[in-house]
Amino acid sequence: MNNQNLNVMNTKPTKENISPLARLILEGAYLVDVRTPEEFMFGSVPGAVNIPLFTVPLRVEDFRDKDNIIVFCQSGARSSQAKMFLEQSGISCVTNGGGWYEVDEAFHEVNE
Repeated sequence: MNNQNLNVMNTKPTKENISPLARLILEGAYLVDVRTPEEFMFGSVPGAVNIPLFTVPLRVEDFRDKDNIIVFCQSGARSSQAKMFLEQSGISCVTNGGGWYEVDEAFHEVNE
């Protein structure tokens, strides 16, 4: 292994060398898993809260004071619906993270 490879391996994550999702996580995004409590129980992203899609309309106030929000689910479909609902409720800082495995991967980009 040459010195150039060692330098790449020892590089700490910065806002310039990570994915957009990881950048939001590094900046302290509110991580919201919109799957059911049963799905959430079997695994999610560290630090995520479980607000199932069907309860999002009842919990809009939980989102209002957040600077960045990443919503995610199993595949991205429910999180897309959650994002749309939140935006219609005047909350514009929402990112659809897609599936929870994608958000988990981004989380680990900046938390290794």
